[in-house]
Amino acid sequence: MNAVVFEHVPVAELPEKWRARLSQAGSATVTVRIEEEPQATQAQAEDFANDPLFGMWRDREDMADVAGYVRKLRASRFNDDGSRRDS
Repeated sequence: MNAVVFEHVPVAELPEKWRARLSQAGSATVTVRIEEEPQATQAQAEDFANDPLFGMWRDREDMADVAGYVRKLRASRFNDDGSRRDS
């Protein structure tokens, strides 16, 4: 696998979306590494789909609304404003 590496790149010269994800000041420098992502082969995708654990919760009616289910689980640990409840 080939990679392209840019060292000592000023944060201010990065694309805006990249800068938004970094906490460094614009005067800081970073190393940018660009690699090609490996593509899944058709055989790998089929192996995954044939795994007996794939979709094991698909018949659970209480998990039909995944976001609602997780929100309900987390409700006991967080206040309405998103802050953590003290134990």
